[in-house]
Amino acid sequence: MSNLSAPSSRRSRQQPDPHVVRTVRQVALAGLALVLVWPAARGYSQWIGWLPLWLVGMPLVAWWALYRFRLPAAWRGGNGAGKRRRGPQARRARRPLRPRWGQAA
Repeated sequence: MSNLSAPSSRRSRQQPDPHVVRTVRQVALAGLALVLVWPAARGYSQWIGWLPLWLVGMPLVAWWALYRFRLPAAWRGGNGAGKRRRGPQARRARRPLRPRWGQAA
């Protein structure tokens, strides 16, 4: 049977195909070299738009997508600054009720 029937937790642990990763990495690095070396590659094309987006940005996003958009370990917040607080939600202090209009005598 194919991998399509595997549970999602099992599929998420699989590594991408090394041949595809190598190809996407080479395309991203070639696009980066092209943008850095050739000034015309930093411009705008009438047909496809801003060239650095297509030469560098999109291959880098494809490379990242091969790893299912996981963040690098250094960016995951290992210092605990982004952790949620446990416990009840904070409540506002109650103010004493007071009448809106002055009482008639």
